[in-house]
Amino acid sequence: MVEQQLKVVSGLELWQWRKTAIQAAIAADISPMEVDWLLLTIANLDRLALRLESFKTWQQIPMELSLTALEQLWQRRLHEHLPVQYIAGTTAWRKFQLAVSPAVLIPRPETEILIDLAVVAANNEMKAGHWADLGTGSGAISIGLAEVLTNATIHAVDISPAALAVAQINAENLGFGERIQFYHGSWWQPLESLKGQFSGMISNPPYIPSDTILTLQPEVVKHEPHLALDGGVDGLDYIRHLINVSPDYLRPGGVWLIEMMAGQAEIVRELLENNGSYGNISIHADLAGIERFAVAYKK
Repeated sequence: MVEQQLKVVSGLELWQWRKTAIQAAIAADISPMEVDWLLLTIANLDRLALRLESFKTWQQIPMELSLTALEQLWQRRLHEHLPVQYIAGTTAWRKFQLAVSPAVLIPRPETEILIDLAVVAANNEMKAGHWADLGTGSGAISIGLAEVLTNATIHAVDISPAALAVAQINAENLGFGERIQFYHGSWWQPLESLKGQFSGMISNPPYIPSDTILTLQPEVVKHEPHLALDGGVDGLDYIRHLINVSPDYLRPGGVWLIEMMAGQAEIVRELLENNGSYGNISIHADLAGIERFAVAYKK
């Protein structure tokens, strides 16, 4: 979370709140583990203290929210499906703790694989130079890249000023402020002065068909930014754009790497092949075995 004055509550007050919140979660068909995740995050309690309820006897527990504010947000979790990560203002991704707000998509665990694929895809020469993270959102991918590609300059682009603000906070908080450059704009457009110079591009673009969005979980539909989800009629609008425009920006041998939706892999492979600028095209599965990522290289 953004730094702020800590609020102090007694262990007994927090114990009573937790007990009530767990009962309410079960009644609302929400995992009671979310209550403990929240307390691990905003009250810095550890799992053992929660399991043994030993914190009940503590005189003072500093929290990042007042108990009143926590309860108001928890009621929104119960009745409005507010994601628990937005209540805490933070989520874990790879080894990082990232700030999140309703301005950004909550980074998903499967997206972590993009970083591992980038490391495998890039030869030694391509691990340096310029890399682009297009549609950076919370900055997760840029930060993941900056950690593993230590000689690269990362260029992070987003069309949402509010998302960029969150991404910049995350980069500063995690010590990558000098390594990542941020740009407001659409896809490659702010990077025109670097055409033909990029060693790699990574994107987790909006890829959900417009008609499908309203069928997603209420947490997603009601609270996560639709700008980061809606990929047009077939979900492929932005992926098509990235296939068509990226060859102008990538060096020969430059890496093109995206995340996509289940069921899109064969079409994406076909689009890459038909474009004529890409070679060595491969599709990779996520941890659930779903074909989720496409890698290609500029010829």
